[in-house]
Parts: sequence; structure tokens; C-alpha cells
Amino acid sequence: MSEVFVGIGSNVEPERRIREALRLMRQRFGALRISPVYRNPAVGFQGDDFYNLVVGFQSNGQVAALNAALDEIEEQCGRLRGGPRFAPRTLDLDLLLYGDLVTESPVRLPRREILKYAYVLKPLVDLAADRRHPVTGRSFAEHWREFDAAAEPLVPVPLQGL
Repeated sequence: MSEVFVGIGSNVEPERRIREALRLMRQRFGALRISPVYRNPAVGFQGDDFYNLVVGFQSNGQVAALNAALDEIEEQCGRLRGGPRFAPRTLDLDLLLYGDLVTESPVRLPRREILKYAYVLKPLVDLAADRRHPVTGRSFAEHWREFDAAAEPLVPVPLQGL
């Protein structure tokens, strides 16, 4: 079994979409560890703020099958494909880490956004501060201490009953 971490984001009815995604993920993957939810401005376009969080769970499935399952959950939650990359999202589920796997295919792991955006790194730190990045060898907490968090403000969002 490997510990898997998935980033979740939404800026279209985010509370409803996140709750639905978590329900479907529990059905598919079992018990989830859930970070706090953070609100942050849209990145790369003008739009409503995003709600972001990270979930962790155990899996022994293939990366490709897991990624396909995440795509299916996005679609069940109203995600339409084919639009611009930086645009409003009903739901975004991004596979961030699959154990210590480093690969380019079928998806790039670890995901680059982990070290690039506060809305990915901070919730990951909340769940796995002492875990080491598979490429840098440094803990996520170390990366967060050096991150310019003031440049990307995050506001905790109290969503009950997740």
C-alpha cells in the first residue's frame, strides 16, 4: 500500500462540489485524511476565489487507474473538459503524490505545483509536514518555511462535517 495525496480545488459552488467529491472519493478509496480548507484568489485569470484542500488515503492500485478514477469523479461533479487551462472550475482533482514514486507517465509525480503554489503546499503540510518530497529529499514543512506565503494569502474556511 502506498500513501496517496490528492489536491482538490473548486470555485464554482465550491462547498457543494467539495462535499460531493469527498463523498465519491470515500466510496471509491475508503477512509480519507482531510486537510483544512483554504480560500485563495484565482490564479492566472480573473474569477471567484477557489477553495482548496488536500486529502490522503492508502492505495495499491495502478497510477493510471487512480488518475482515471479521479477524472470520473470530476465529471460526476460537473467538470467539463476542453476549456481554457486557467478558468473557473467546478472541481479539480490533482494527483500530487503516490508514495515516493517519481515518474513522468502516465502523470508527472510528484506534481510540480506542490512547490509552486501555497494552496497546494500548505494543505499538504497540514497532512504530511514531516514527509519528504521524493525529489528534493526535504520535508514539506521545510519547503513551507521557505515559501513566500505572504505573496499567496490563504484564508482558512471552516467547512463543517467533511
